[in-house]
Amino acid sequence: MAAEPPSSEAIGQDIKLPAEILEPASSELPELPKSGDINTPLGKPDSVPNEVLRQEESLESLKNIETPAKRPSFPSRPFPPAFNKFILYENRLRFYIIASNASDSRHRIIKIDRTTQDDSLNVIEDEVEYTGKQMSAMLKMLDDGNRASGGLGKAKVFFGIAGFIRFTAGWYMILVSKRSVVALLGGHYLYHCENSDIIPVSFNHKIEKPAEEQRLMNIFKQVDMSKNFYFSYTYDLTSTLQHNLTGPVRSGENNWPINDRFAWNFNMLTAPFAGCDVPPLKHYWLLPLVHGHVDQAKLTVLGRVIFVTLIARRSRHFAGARYLKRGVNDEGNVANEVETEQIVCEALTTPFYYPARGRAEDHRNRRPNPNYTSYVQYRGSIPIYWTQETTSMSPKPPIEISVVDPFYTAASRHFDDLFQRYGAPITILNLIKRREPVPRESKLLDEYTQCVKYLNQFLPRDKKMVYRAWDMSRAYKEKTQDVISYLEDIAEESIQMTSFFHSGPEPYSHYLNSEGDGNKAAWRSSISLQNGICRTNCVDCLDRTNAAQFVFGKRALGHQLYALGVVESPNLAFDSDAVNMLTEMYHDHGDSIALQYTGSALVNRVETYRRMPHWNSHSRDIIENIRRFYTNSLLDADKQTAINLFLGVQKERAIIHPPVRGGYQKWFNPEHLKPAYALAECDEGLRRFVQQKGDYWVEYYRPLLFTSLGKHFAYSMNSTLKLPGKTAKDVNHSPFQAHGYRSADPQSRVVQGVRRWITSRPSSRQEKARGKSTPKPEAQKPASELPLDRQHSDVVAIAMLNPKYRRKKSLNIKGRYIDQCQVLLDAPTTLGERKNLEVYALAVQTAKGEGLDHWREEVPKEFPPYVERSSTRYLDDVKNEAFPVSFRYDIWLGV
Repeated sequence: MAAEPPSSEAIGQDIKLPAEILEPASSELPELPKSGDINTPLGKPDSVPNEVLRQEESLESLKNIETPAKRPSFPSRPFPPAFNKFILYENRLRFYIIASNASDSRHRIIKIDRTTQDDSLNVIEDEVEYTGKQMSAMLKMLDDGNRASGGLGKAKVFFGIAGFIRFTAGWYMILVSKRSVVALLGGHYLYHCENSDIIPVSFNHKIEKPAEEQRLMNIFKQVDMSKNFYFSYTYDLTSTLQHNLTGPVRSGENNWPINDRFAWNFNMLTAPFAGCDVPPLKHYWLLPLVHGHVDQAKLTVLGRVIFVTLIARRSRHFAGARYLKRGVNDEGNVANEVETEQIVCEALTTPFYYPARGRAEDHRNRRPNPNYTSYVQYRGSIPIYWTQETTSMSPKPPIEISVVDPFYTAASRHFDDLFQRYGAPITILNLIKRREPVPRESKLLDEYTQCVKYLNQFLPRDKKMVYRAWDMSRAYKEKTQDVISYLEDIAEESIQMTSFFHSGPEPYSHYLNSEGDGNKAAWRSSISLQNGICRTNCVDCLDRTNAAQFVFGKRALGHQLYALGVVESPNLAFDSDAVNMLTEMYHDHGDSIALQYTGSALVNRVETYRRMPHWNSHSRDIIENIRRFYTNSLLDADKQTAINLFLGVQKERAIIHPPVRGGYQKWFNPEHLKPAYALAECDEGLRRFVQQKGDYWVEYYRPLLFTSLGKHFAYSMNSTLKLPGKTAKDVNHSPFQAHGYRSADPQSRVVQGVRRWITSRPSSRQEKARGKSTPKPEAQKPASELPLDRQHSDVVAIAMLNPKYRRKKSLNIKGRYIDQCQVLLDAPTTLGERKNLEVYALAVQTAKGEGLDHWREEVPKEFPPYVERSSTRYLDDVKNEAFPVSFRYDIWLGV
């Protein structure tokens, strides 16, 4: 069974290495020279075994061999070595850090000098890669050579270096001391940072201003690195799946092959080596941390397993607290900028490639795995200069447009950057309010609309931005529009324009279906690429934005599952297990982003806009509003200072005059309007990517290592079968089937009808108490209008529907049936009472002769045995209308 890294490892304690590592058998080791001091750089001939030097010479000779002309040379994308655990040895003079893989067969070592307190950091990396035996001999030699300074000391295990930081004097090293697995993507594990340690590099840390040093240290620790920081050793978490599989290799500052926009510790990775032309450390020694949210769950579809992964990346540019970071800055970076990626894949095979066909020698002829799809969304503040002052202690401070730029310079830079990153078209979904008693959000609406209108007039006709301004809050309050349905229409339009990424062609069954329909052009025989993005915003980019992004994600999930051949139609029903699971994932996604930006969770959730609020939603909203107001008023200033120190922001520049640009009409780069991902180049890049051999596979999936299922992440992952109320029998049920009878409206028509007549009007006794005259009941129909036969079915039915009871029996009926129905209606829909409500609703439908197609083949045991499944047709099959039915519930409510 596949080996699995520990799901949660509390490391940081001091441990001692086994005797066989510190004192290996001399017969198994090459002859090593004795050394009294190890002040020379590691990896030199004096400190390396002869066998290693011969290996280096042979490798150098191999580098000089020319490649045959018949084998084309493509720019390769090498996977970083799968070094996923580290050991720290320290003494008074230096640090020794050893990086090892999972099987302890490959090792590397670096040395950090602890004797200097200069601005530069003295780090030396050994270029040689050691085996287990060679590293054991190296450790013994280092221990003997450093006897005068205390030897190597105790070993401390950690899981990565997050960077180096300097306050007033001396450097500190940030170590990841605890991690947990949160996702599995193409064989690469994604981790969450559970704990971190800060270790001073200098041994005799001389601080001239100890009070200032301690103050800055306390501010730095306010950024809790144990919450919402994620990393991976072998997968670029800062980039989208489409770029990782098909795009070119990135080359940023110091040749970092990552998207540094989403690497929150990028300053701590590069600041110590800012003056170096060539960084002294390889990139696999340092871990880029992504701040945001990562979640993964699986759908079980009749034996097929589908992984749904949600990744949110928060930008490090113009980042900060809610009221202190609004709008846009001079460089075009907006506040609360988050990129959300939804990855859906079938776990038929784990890696990004399929095994090669044919002989064993053809292992290089791999095929791309066609079971990976992804869809990317974007949220960010309105890209104009606007602020909100919090000095008035108002829960809703007034909105002020601080700088009026008629040419919208900052917004033009922002949208040009979006064109460069995602391509065209760009859909802008603006959800702020249109009409208000006191203009607040409507100020931004007018300015933003004018901004997009101005910038659009200079774009080519086929590249213009699609602008959708819709007052989502008013549509919900006035009940004049179905919020979810309208958002689904916009989502479908946007997905059709931008498409989504799919690593293979459509299933062949789609071709057969299109051939039968005579529409062969509808079948896609190549990969699919996403060019363009949907940019969603409200004022805070939190509640309304998250609900809209959930609707986009639900619509995209249907298309992704359809592209994988899992469903027959991309239309997914609400209240199904798949959509319920996606709803919970987007709730967690929105709560994480809201906590990072405002200090409180979401206030309005998806159920709010579906008009299905939980029974405690009102009190929860009040608590979250109070918490948000307290955090924004009292804690945001310290939070902003800590974020600036963590990100390396030295000084906040005041916005006085917008920068002047070269052209006011040609505000965009024409090269950025071209497709960000071309089909021919990306298809070639995908095929080239799967040919690369990654070390992560042989490290994480060792066939001879036993691992129990309980410790395997893919087995213990959240699933639709683990939702409340699920049993083992549900494995044979589809997760795309809605629970109970549901019409287009989220609530059943039966439930709505029962709710209406329960709260229709007050009883006659209450009206008399208020002094109102009680209208007399309608007179009964004359007997002449009734059939003479008292045994006729119409007469019997009308008599049963209009019963005459005594007061005692009426009270009994009201307490037994009416109150029981009200209890069912008020019960939370997420608990077991939902099943009782569904049975009750279907029983009423069956009694009326409706809803016969909604029962399962097996009648539930809760169904009363005396209710028959009937029809409104007569026995003689005469096409007569059924007798009219009128319900007289007022006789029960009038007691």
